[in-house]
Amino acid sequence: MSRHIRLALVQAPAESFEQFAEGLRLRMKSPNRADLVVYPELHLCSEGVETMTTLDAYYETYAEPLDGPRGRALGALARELGIWLIPGTVLERGADGEVYNTAVVYSPDGELVAHYRKIFTWRPYEPMCVGREFVVFDMPGTGRIGLSICYDSWYPEVTRHLAWMGAELIVNVVQTATSGRAQEIPINTANAIVNQVWVASVNGAVPTAQGRSLLVDPEGHVQVAAVGTEDTTLLAVVDLDRVAAARKHGTGGDSWPWDHFTADDTPLELPLYNGHIDPKTWRPAVSPWIPEGLRPAAPAVAAHDGEDVAR
Repeated sequence: MSRHIRLALVQAPAESFEQFAEGLRLRMKSPNRADLVVYPELHLCSEGVETMTTLDAYYETYAEPLDGPRGRALGALARELGIWLIPGTVLERGADGEVYNTAVVYSPDGELVAHYRKIFTWRPYEPMCVGREFVVFDMPGTGRIGLSICYDSWYPEVTRHLAWMGAELIVNVVQTATSGRAQEIPINTANAIVNQVWVASVNGAVPTAQGRSLLVDPEGHVQVAAVGTEDTTLLAVVDLDRVAAARKHGTGGDSWPWDHFTADDTPLELPLYNGHIDPKTWRPAVSPWIPEGLRPAAPAVAAHDGEDVAR
């Protein structure tokens, strides 16, 4: 069974839906054809923002329920092309009337299989309502993917939770137009290393954002990167078995962060969180598609999110 994902990270400026659809169809007819295609944060919700004088005007233009016209069109496009599609994030008008910055994922069948509301909005400049749930989704027969949005990467708790939930690839969609992109690059690299996961961070291109998208492997090696701010598509093959290999054999052959605790260790108090690390539940969930030879030897001691996870 192949656990390889042909991944396309599209570093592009903000577009209208029509421009986006035309560009995606062209990419999927070229050598950039991929299984999973990822666009930047607010890619379809940023065009013309500089001319809008009020937040209400912005929301009126772009905020929709996820099952609205835009969502149905995105699902139809994924189905037409037979791809897994993360079109960046959209402005979601929730059932509660609030507006969220939400990453959406569509399967090759056109189904909305996951959506994640940004937890760490870039305050005070990003006024959307915040999310309160970590989100992973499965590509059946292949692996588990986690979702984060831009400033989320600055908070190690986000990537740590996604890895603990079994994510082998973290997709971090970004729309950074400031000098902060320089810091986001080592932050994403560090998140990959300390959690032994793949991290893909795709930013917008000029004039919308500052580019420098990249893909980092579970040991912290940059596999592919955009050196500048231009409109470009990064294509790479992600081998998810490298996550389990790094955890079994050690990062660089000598670091096993998920295997730190022993059965005799007492819980570690975490005053910052008014909680603790319990050694019994420290190890992450394991994707059900990991080959038997790469699975951890220890039995599961707890299920994650109420779901039994084989080891």
